[in-house]
Amino acid sequence: MPSNTKVEVRRSPRRRRTVSAYRDGDTTVVLVPATFSRAEEKRWVDQMLQKLQAREGRRHPGDRELQERAVELAERYLDGTHLPDSVRWVDNQNSRWGSCTPDTRTIRISRRVAGMPSWVVDYVLVHELAHLRIPHHGRDFWELVRRYPKADRARGYLEGFSAGSRSDCDHGEPSEALEPDEVAFEE
Repeated sequence: MPSNTKVEVRRSPRRRRTVSAYRDGDTTVVLVPATFSRAEEKRWVDQMLQKLQAREGRRHPGDRELQERAVELAERYLDGTHLPDSVRWVDNQNSRWGSCTPDTRTIRISRRVAGMPSWVVDYVLVHELAHLRIPHHGRDFWELVRRYPKADRARGYLEGFSAGSRSDCDHGEPSEALEPDEVAFEE
């Protein structure tokens, strides 16, 4: 479980025996029957956190797998040049899908992308890999990104995901501050 995860327990008088849990941003919500004692609640919360973590570990590749996939995509679509030195998942990007620091050849991908279809994850990787060669979003950059055959489809998926996840009261949070030599892929 990410270290910045908060736990919220919700007791329900309609629940009799079932316990469930899900992630809501950086919060894990655990639903338990209102009749549970505090000891039962703690036992079930611990058990549900372990189950979620195990399930997410199976579903989401780790940093090593992400790095290997990035190199494979760079070789396939970007002529194998400008390979990254580091590619990793991060939990602190809530308004962008990924970011890249060309000087250090470092790519960070938001963990929110990990649960998306693999062709979307690949697109985000290709986008950030292209920034290793071209730091801006000019015509030459997009020509490079469009070498990935599902680029337009993945962009549409991400735009739809962003639109669907915004609430009526959300007026947009300011983006995270970038380092001077960092480029970001924002929603």
